[in-house]
This record gives sequence, structure tokens and C-alpha cells, in this order.
Amino acid sequence: MLTPHLIESVVRAALVEDAPWGDLTVELAIPASTTIDTRLVAREPGIFAGGALIVETFRQLDPRIEVTELAEEGEAFDAGGSLARIAGPARGVLTGERVALNLCQRMSGIATLTAQYAAAVAHTRARIADTRKTTPGLRALEKHAVLAGGGSNHRFSLSDAIMVKDNHLAALGAVDDASITAALRNLRERAGHTTSIVVEVDRIEQIVPVLAAAPTGILLDNFSNAELVEGVRLIDGRAVVEASGGVDLGTVASIAETDVDVISVGRLTHGARALDLGLDAP
Repeated sequence: MLTPHLIESVVRAALVEDAPWGDLTVELAIPASTTIDTRLVAREPGIFAGGALIVETFRQLDPRIEVTELAEEGEAFDAGGSLARIAGPARGVLTGERVALNLCQRMSGIATLTAQYAAAVAHTRARIADTRKTTPGLRALEKHAVLAGGGSNHRFSLSDAIMVKDNHLAALGAVDDASITAALRNLRERAGHTTSIVVEVDRIEQIVPVLAAAPTGILLDNFSNAELVEGVRLIDGRAVVEASGGVDLGTVASIAETDVDVISVGRLTHGARALDLGLDAP
């Protein structure tokens, strides 16, 4: 998802936003011949993500800027750790500093939060997955950061897989067991054989009619832990079991212990805070 073309376009848009007519400060205050040697330093511990965005930011501003000693994606670091060395013409380094930091801080924050969720369920078989609750235009960056933190990606877009929610069933007039099964079977017939179909249910009673249509997965939305245990028992391996709703760091371990396959967590992306990183002279 994080292709060179996408990285280039995201960085270009960010630089245009931040310096639409150039950087007035550096152009008037910093001689063109001045060079600078800095390091990207962590002010707090975390998990690194976004290195390619840093490289691209300074490449676009001045190809003479060198980014070396760059941390690996998913690498853990401590407060005070050096994550990259950035050296070259001072004008370009100073102009790109904020854009590079904003992108890397955001992505590293998501990776760090994801790693905390993944660690909380490491004693179970559950996988932590993101959702589509992402910043418009930055979804690929944020989902990449989830992977860097040890999580899994849910569908990237509405085009990737079929996910039937309560509003879809209501729009189809599927209000009882027979009509729910019929609607889902019709959907399976119309979809390609390689297309995943996941169905969201919010009541135990919906599981049996949904299972009758042989979906790829069933999402148990806002179920209590006791209901999750019962849902897993009813599904009995016939579909991937996903839990969603009411998930935070305080609840995720107990949810995972119900033996669900996947736990989707919207706050991985919409609730993560940017990590405190900065450019310091060595």
C-alpha cells in the first residue's frame, strides 16, 4: 500500500501546504552555502515507523541532503535514542523539518500503540487489526504503521471485500432469519468466488442464520465476553470470528481470551497520539 508514488504525492502535498511560496525565514536568514548536521532523536520510547517519508521529504527539498543511520520500520527505541542522521544544505533541512517530523511522529505513535495492544494479547491466538477509521488521504501511511507495530490490516477500502452491516440488511429488508440467510446467499452467488464476505451481527440470535449462508467471517459487534465465548462456540471454526466494539488496553486481553480470531480496534489509528521526536544538532 505504501508505494513510492503514494509516498511522493503525500510528501509533495504536505510541503506545498507548509511552504506554498517557499520558506520565508530560511530564504532571508540562512545563506545558501550553509550546511547542517542533525539527528532525529526520540524524546520518549516507542516503535519506529515512517522512515521512507523522512527520506522523501528531504529528497524533494534538496537531493544533496543525506539521510543515514535510519532506524528500521518496527524497531523499538528508548528515550534519547537516535533514529536517523540528516545532513546537508541547511535551507532544505530546516524547511523540511516539520513535515518530516509530523509524518514520522504520527506513524510512530500508531506503531507504538499497536505494539501495546499486540503485547496485551500475545498469550492468545487473537490478532489485532485496524479499521477504516483513518485520516482521509493518509490511510496507507496509518495502516503501514499498524503493520510496523505488529498488528494486522483489515480491508484497506470498500473495494477490497464485502462487509455486510445492520444497515445493509435493513436496506435489503432482511429482518428475520429466513430473509437474512436468503439475502446473504444471494450476495455470495453474485460475488466472485475469491471475494471475502464478512457479516456483522449484534445479537447471538443472528449467528445461526448468518452461518447458513457460509460467510468468510462473522463480526461480533459489542458482545460481552460471555456472549463472545458463546459466539465462538456456535461458529465452531466455520468462519473467522472477529470481535469489535468496547476495545481498549484495559479490555483487550480478556476479549482475546474468549478465543476469537481477530480483534478490530479503531483507536489504533483514530486514537493514537503523535510521539515526541525532534531534530537535534549532534
